[in-house]
Amino acid sequence: MGWGETRRQLADAWKWSELHTAAATAALQVPVFWLIAWLTTINDDDYGSGINALAGAVLLLVLVLLPFLTTLYAALFTMPTLVIARVAARRLRGPEWLWQLGAVILVSVCWVLVMAGWSASVPALLGATGMLTAFALLPLLAVAYARRRARIKGRAWGFFGVWLRSAAATFGLCVLIVGGAIAATFAGLLKEYEPPTLSAEQLTGVWHGDGGAVLNLRAGGRVEFTDLPLEDPDGWESVRCDGTGTWTVDRGDAYAGEGPEERDGVVVRLDGGCGEQTYWTIGGTEHDPELFVLFGDPDAGDLRILKKK
Repeated sequence: MGWGETRRQLADAWKWSELHTAAATAALQVPVFWLIAWLTTINDDDYGSGINALAGAVLLLVLVLLPFLTTLYAALFTMPTLVIARVAARRLRGPEWLWQLGAVILVSVCWVLVMAGWSASVPALLGATGMLTAFALLPLLAVAYARRRARIKGRAWGFFGVWLRSAAATFGLCVLIVGGAIAATFAGLLKEYEPPTLSAEQLTGVWHGDGGAVLNLRAGGRVEFTDLPLEDPDGWESVRCDGTGTWTVDRGDAYAGEGPEERDGVVVRLDGGCGEQTYWTIGGTEHDPELFVLFGDPDAGDLRILKKK
């Protein structure tokens, strides 16, 4: 078989109607997956970073660009998979769906290596490959359905037809998911995160963090700390310090309006040398409590967490 026949097969394997079908199906998945991911993390602590609000803004931007982004995705990912599988099935025989499975894994590995580079760890590469492969399955199934329908009906879906179907399916699925979430909320199965209310006795003890940070909250109000991250008075970054001081529980009024009043926390007043005082907000759960502080920009700051041991 010469190059001319191979080129003809490649041209026959790439169909523009299938490109639009794959793009519209990929677009259907994005808001649905995002909504599911958001609902599964609604009970997680965002540590005052404003991630939920930021995620909403990012989603709106993605929705505006979604047709362009998913068309680019289909051109660079789905269609190469289909072309490889069809040419291989014609030349080497065998079921096309089996070649598609092998081709989608191959294309996924190639794009993961392009995006992550060879320095990424093997588990990270395997995880990213699995995610890309899973995301590609529904568009491939949609293309297979569209091809079978075109053979029966004698014509393929047009550009507007496939995108209108995608929009209607996306809206319907999102309504079902939101309705299920509302029902789960009323049933008490889905709750927003609420930080624990800890007594002074529960807070008393030794708290450990990354880099060897230790915060020892003693009974009676004294505190000792080692390598404790504190805000640099000359900038946004944090510095580490050893020393002693006193501590009190803040229920919203002990910090003179300077702390996050909607959350309980611990005010640590320092005995000089490291600054005046620092505020550690209470997070985690009652059974697995945390103390945390966020230095710098709330949306992309330096988060430090202490856990009690």
